[in-house]
Amino acid sequence: MNWETVIGLEVHIQLATQSKIFSSAPTAYGAAPNTQANAVDIALPGVLPVINAEIVRMATRFGLAIDAEIAPRSVFARKHYFYPDLPKGYQISQYDLPTVAGGHLDIVTEAGGARRIGITRAHLEEDAGKSLHEAFDRETGIDLNRAGTPLIECVSEPEITSAAEAAAYARKLHSLVRYLGICDGNMAEGSFRVDANVSVRPAGTREFGTRTETKNVNSFRFLERAIEYEIERQIDVLESGGTIVQETRLFDPDSGETRAMRSKEEAHDYRYFPDPDLLPVEIDAAFIESIRADMPELPDAKAARFVAEYALGEADAAALTGDRAWADYFEATVAAAGGKKATQGKPAANWITTSLAGELNRSGTTIDEAPISADQLGGLLARIADDTISGKIAKQVFDALVAGEGETADAVIEARGLKQITDTDAIEALVDEAIANNPDQVQQYLDGKTKIVGFLVGQVMKASQGKANPKDVNQRLVAKLDAMA
Repeated sequence: MNWETVIGLEVHIQLATQSKIFSSAPTAYGAAPNTQANAVDIALPGVLPVINAEIVRMATRFGLAIDAEIAPRSVFARKHYFYPDLPKGYQISQYDLPTVAGGHLDIVTEAGGARRIGITRAHLEEDAGKSLHEAFDRETGIDLNRAGTPLIECVSEPEITSAAEAAAYARKLHSLVRYLGICDGNMAEGSFRVDANVSVRPAGTREFGTRTETKNVNSFRFLERAIEYEIERQIDVLESGGTIVQETRLFDPDSGETRAMRSKEEAHDYRYFPDPDLLPVEIDAAFIESIRADMPELPDAKAARFVAEYALGEADAAALTGDRAWADYFEATVAAAGGKKATQGKPAANWITTSLAGELNRSGTTIDEAPISADQLGGLLARIADDTISGKIAKQVFDALVAGEGETADAVIEARGLKQITDTDAIEALVDEAIANNPDQVQQYLDGKTKIVGFLVGQVMKASQGKANPKDVNQRLVAKLDAMA
């Protein structure tokens, strides 16, 4: 039987506030257990939640970015379930009246091309604490530092059809929230966590299959692997005559498998009802417009501008705008290089996505920790553009700047004596020498094998220690060889 996959993602986005959603306790990562949980977070009798106004601003910002409807009136509800990391016995969340409803994300995959994935809702809620099993013998430790941390839970429509699409959607969402400045996106610290709802059904049918939910996947690679495994597992179960159990599962990155954790509840199991301690959130048009006026340029718009303004291809533009820090570095590099943006854009993109990206991968650092600044790289591009150095010599200068051997490209060029040879007599002499020393290659050229001129250019460049302008050398060689024909 042919099967098709139906995937919906629930992404928990930790909002970058200084304090929690309903209390004044801090949200900084890495504190000792239970040192960032106050009376509200641990649910002492008589305490009352007070909403953090900043989360409403952030939610509105997010809703505008995904072209969603911002509800003029939204309500917080109590979602009841009983785990030790939730002291109240319920989570304060939004259910039937969320702050953000609808919207979409546009994604691109290599296999499927461009697709628009609908978003059902993006509701505000508090995080639970954390149960710790590994450090205790036959006991469980409870850390309530995360309890009350503000989250947006972004729920996609069940329109994703493959693991690759799911990963592309999650990456796009991750990029967006970082652009908006509402989340640091640190997946290792749990700031951006993905739950994958996966089901399969016979191809061509409309009814959904029974879904499973793989919880708290914290890397894009693991998300793709978890979904691929779960698709194969469900198909194997169904083709063997079994049935899929609706359940919550966990992904084990060591084995590459998902495993059952608990049965999956339905919405009615949570016994939602409006929280009597919190007033509805009311958002007027003036508030929305004030947020809209302060919106940054978003990734898709920035990529389109890079194509138009810097003459980049769509692939380069997408690569550079996927992360705001990379986009900022690129624009600063082009500005430092001087000249026309359309002229310097492609060279800057090439150096950043190859040489710089390779260096960051080797050192395990981020663009914010780049060993060569945008001003330094821009200065290097300027010296290539004005023929002070060749592209080959430029790599030496780049490596020297990375190693901290000079403050600027000019300083490295001067200290190492790397300026290109501009003495035409000297270049003529090197060209004549290459022709005289390589009669076999000269004859091949005269016999019509013109590509051999590249070999002769290489001989001149070697003799000049890379200081001759290869374009100039090529022109002089071709002129002399053609004159011999």
